[in-house]
Amino acid sequence: MFFDSFSSFIQMGNHGFYVWLCYGIFAVTIAMNFISPALTRKKVIKDIERQMLRDQK
Repeated sequence: MFFDSFSSFIQMGNHGFYVWLCYGIFAVTIAMNFISPALTRKKVIKDIERQMLRDQK
């Protein structure tokens, strides 16, 4: 599918809002799938370190 201009590409035949909204939701979901485990991993490591310090006393 070819578009006459960049504006018509953005509008996507008057479906642009829904198309770009879907792309945005998809991008946020993929980003969260990468960020969430990293944050959880940091929390688990800190919890384990605290538990090890507590057990050493």
